[in-house]
Amino acid sequence: MNYATRFTGNNLMKNISTLIIIIKMKTSIKLSVLILALSSIFTLSTKAQTSTAPASAATRSGVILSVGPDGGVPVGSLHNSYNWNLGGSLQADFPIYNNQLYVTVNAGFDNFFAKTNDVTGLKGSDLQLIPVKAGLKFYPVGNFYIQGEAGASFVTDKNKVGADKSTAFVYAPQIGYQFPLGGKNYLDAGVRFESNTKFVDNGSNNNFFGLRVAYAFGL
Repeated sequence: MNYATRFTGNNLMKNISTLIIIIKMKTSIKLSVLILALSSIFTLSTKAQTSTAPASAATRSGVILSVGPDGGVPVGSLHNSYNWNLGGSLQADFPIYNNQLYVTVNAGFDNFFAKTNDVTGLKGSDLQLIPVKAGLKFYPVGNFYIQGEAGASFVTDKNKVGADKSTAFVYAPQIGYQFPLGGKNYLDAGVRFESNTKFVDNGSNNNFFGLRVAYAFGL
C-alpha cells in the first residue's frame, strides 16, 4: 500500500468517526428535550398539587375527551431510518372508580420522517401508522396520573416502506399531569414510551419516546 492509499484510508476513517459523533450528538439533543419536558411535568405537577390539588381533583368527574398533537423521537433500530415523528390523537376517558381510575380509548396518526441516505443522498419513505389503543389511567395523587395502553398499529404505507406486515401489536406506558383550566377544561400533558412489534420478518421492535399535549374537556 502506497502513501496516497494510506492517506485516503485515514481520511475516510476520520470522516466516518466524525459522522458517528454527529449522529450521537443529535440523538442526545432530542432525548434531552424529552427529558426536559418530563422534568417540567414533574415540577409543575408538584407545584399544582401543593396549591390547588383539592379544588382541581373535585372538578374532574364524568367522561373526559381530549384531542391534541403527538411528537416523538425514535430509538433503537427505528432511529436508524427515521429522525422523529409527529401526529395527533383523540382519547376518551371513562370513569370506573371514584374519579381516580379510568378506562381509556385512544386513536391517532403518526408520521415518522425518514432520514436521507448519506451515501446515495436519497430520502427514504416516511412511515405512517394509525395506532388504536385501550387501557387504564389512574390518578394516585391530585391530577398526576399513570397510564398504560395496548392495542394495534396499522401501517398505511406498507408497500412504500417495504413492510411485510400491515398490523403490529403496540403497548405504551405513560405518565402525565392534567392541568385544570377552569370548569371542566384541562390541559393534558403526558410522556410515554411506545413500542410496536416488528413490521418486517426477522426485524426488531419499533420504539420511540413520545410527548402528547392535549386539550381535554369533561362531558
